[in-house]
Amino acid sequence: MNHPENDKEYKGLQVNSGVAQPPSVNPYMRPLRRKPVPSVGEMVEGVLKGDMTMLSRAVTLVESLLPEHYAKAQEVIEKCLPYSGKSRRIGITGVPGAGKSTSIDVFGLHVLKQGGKLAVLAIDPSSERTNGSILGDKTRMERLSVHPNAFIRPSPSAGSLGGVARKTRETVVLCEAAGFDNIFIETVGVGQSETAVHSMVDFFLLIQLAGTGDELQGIKRGIMEMADGIVINKADGDNIQRAQLAQAQFRSALHLFPPTASGWQPEVLTYSGYFELGIPEVWEMIDRYFEFVTANGYFETRRRQQARYWMRETIDEQLRSHFYRDPAIAQMLSTLEEQVLSNRLSSFTAATEALDTYFNRFK
Repeated sequence: MNHPENDKEYKGLQVNSGVAQPPSVNPYMRPLRRKPVPSVGEMVEGVLKGDMTMLSRAVTLVESLLPEHYAKAQEVIEKCLPYSGKSRRIGITGVPGAGKSTSIDVFGLHVLKQGGKLAVLAIDPSSERTNGSILGDKTRMERLSVHPNAFIRPSPSAGSLGGVARKTRETVVLCEAAGFDNIFIETVGVGQSETAVHSMVDFFLLIQLAGTGDELQGIKRGIMEMADGIVINKADGDNIQRAQLAQAQFRSALHLFPPTASGWQPEVLTYSGYFELGIPEVWEMIDRYFEFVTANGYFETRRRQQARYWMRETIDEQLRSHFYRDPAIAQMLSTLEEQVLSNRLSSFTAATEALDTYFNRFK
């Protein structure tokens, strides 16, 4: 770079050229070599052998949004399906801060002491603005995350809730085919995701807190009617009496609801995840539930209901996806949106026109 300040007419002034900038990329760095994507047969074989690495790659394939990955993922799912269905699926939910991750850590260790393998599928909340997720649930399960018989997989909730739930459902199939006989599904908190998770689990556990001034928030028909068991966390120290009071309140509230379809009367227990108090009692309740629904045939009935539900959910999702991917519809929607935004057309009329155009193409 030329500096006019270095001209002879400027006496006593000298500007140095400076130091040459180093390259932005390390010249000694070796190029990364991507592992070749395994074939469907290799992936299925690895999953059935319980290979954690291959299971992780299969789950990543299922979660991919690329159309070419979708077809391959469905083929893997179909081949693994005959080996699934032999686990106990347990949904775990609760308000944020209730101690779900800590509880899963101690519940999981208790389960693994009895033998078998455990998979934890955590649906992690995503930012509405950036669609990013921390995916940090695994860091809060310190002991479980390093256990050789545990598989922890956090998934972002970005995108439609139905799509996330479908991918979680398919991940359950892969985990069961890999030999995991206990599967925990942790939700983002009390909200719409609970309905989706409830439709894919055998037992739905609701974790509550006492002494927060929010007991009435827990006594809501939607979430209470779905719960097969309610456990009140942090029942330790000065909080024991408040936990016992909340336990009595929840028990009274449960009597106001109609009988459950399974015939099971949901129980309310107290425990401490941090101090690991009352953990065996919670798991004994879950064992009693499975014995009860297996004996009266409700277990198989519910599994059939879930299969029917997910068939219809998949149809809904595929129809929606096919509609929006259609090039002609995408072009038409742009025109309709302009008319709606300029108040020349109502939203309902625009939607009807788009749908009529779409369905008339298949007549």
